[in-house]
Amino acid sequence: MILLTALFGCIVKNEEESEPTMETSTIQAIEDFFGKYRLRRYPKGQILILDGENLQHIFYLTSGRVKAYETSYKGTELVLTIYGPKMFFPVAPLVDRPSQFIYEAETDIEVRQAPLKATVEFLKANPELVYGLLGQLHNRVEDILTRMSHLMASSAKKRLVYELVAECQNFGIPQTDDSYYLAISEKDIGARAGLSRETVSREINKLKREKLVEVRPSNIAILSITELKKHLELIV
Repeated sequence: MILLTALFGCIVKNEEESEPTMETSTIQAIEDFFGKYRLRRYPKGQILILDGENLQHIFYLTSGRVKAYETSYKGTELVLTIYGPKMFFPVAPLVDRPSQFIYEAETDIEVRQAPLKATVEFLKANPELVYGLLGQLHNRVEDILTRMSHLMASSAKKRLVYELVAECQNFGIPQTDDSYYLAISEKDIGARAGLSRETVSREINKLKREKLVEVRPSNIAILSITELKKHLELIV
């Protein structure tokens, strides 16, 4: 089900991005379908879906970020994946299963909610849409498996640097000098990496001394994504 959860997490990519994109007509069809439903706004921290919940609607994210996670027996968040604009979730109700994870707004968000029955009928009537998602599914699954691998075996520093690189690639704001601005807190990065706030702070300070990052009031600045990627490869 982790892989199924990822399926509809990469439906629409912007045309300027380097990953494979779907046909414009397919993208438009998805946007037109969800565009029929009322826009809803939720604040950061709003729980959208509970573990085990049987949903009768599907969310389509138009702005902001949503995280899917489960909680360990110690109460620690284990973040499985992050959804951004133009993604819809969860997939479990589409195959007649309850949601297996908690979905929470990581930022203030705007979403549209389509009835489950209407969404299923839409996909059945447009099987080419599902076929068009297979390439995106492959990329999404690789991302999740890599994150799981780091969570199980990597050092705290490598887990943190991996999440910083992933955040740059998925949601970062690129600058003209190879730097990126990340609109995310140390706490949220720590949740994705499975690290405590204290550990994140300690590892961030190390990266600051190496002149790879800066922590600012409104964002985390990656001073050179190229150098940060090189650093990731060197960490043991």
